Amino acid sequence: MEPDEVLSEEELSAIERRVGAATPGPWVGWMESRHSIGGTSFIQLRADAEEDDEFYLTRATGGHEVVGADAQTDADIEFIAGARQDVPRLVKEIRRLRAVLEGAHPAD
Repeated sequence: MEPDEVLSEEELSAIERRVGAATPGPWVGWMESRHSIGGTSFIQLRADAEEDDEFYLTRATGGHEVVGADAQTDADIEFIAGARQDVPRLVKEIRRLRAVLEGAHPAD
């Protein structure tokens, strides 16, 4: 898909399916570079889980694993964690705006 291409209904529905299949949110990013939590940043998937439910990511750059606090890795983890909350809201807003546009320009 080209960046300026209109998002099709099929693509939007596929995004919704992926959202529905993912672990429910909210997801929270815990960043080693900000919290000194033991050496590895992670995404907490369920804050109320009786057991730890965490997602750890590994970054390799130039064939070498990035170890310890890394601002870029933390920014990427924060983006991924935020996407769990952001994507459903964006899909809902797209649907709302499309309904508004359709109401303003009913199909012939």
